[in-house]
Amino acid sequence: MQTTENQTALAERLQRLEDLEEIRQLFIDYGHYLDSGNFAAYGELFADEGEVLLGAIGRAKGPTAIEALMRQTMEGARGSSFHIVSNPIIELDGDQATTEVMWTVVARDGKDRASVTMLGRHRDRLTRERGRWRFLRREGFIDVPSRYRTGEAPTGD
Repeated sequence: MQTTENQTALAERLQRLEDLEEIRQLFIDYGHYLDSGNFAAYGELFADEGEVLLGAIGRAKGPTAIEALMRQTMEGARGSSFHIVSNPIIELDGDQATTEVMWTVVARDGKDRASVTMLGRHRDRLTRERGRWRFLRREGFIDVPSRYRTGEAPTGD
């Protein structure tokens, strides 16, 4: 028979696993919504006070402003590039978390071939808001230079 202490420890372990899995899914959804052009769903991945800082692409705060930023910079680019998210590092602290992931952008070239166009990282602060994990702050860093120059937004070319 399990003691209350054992049941509590088991519940805490289960919650940790559920949190880690939901956060990993958040990363997958981020890339999927971005690549598919579903900018409304993309914006909803951010907390009410969430912010995104994406270098030359721009910065915005709040789901509506984040959706608008992505529409402004990525509209018409659907299917032209694909984000691969890898190597998640997740540090949980109750209803808060810090994370870092690597990302790779693969784009179609003029001959419809795959081409890696940039590599980088996102450093995040996450929060559990209304029972779901959301980005509170997502900051992007390019480690291998982009085909885009500073201030130049990606297009569907």
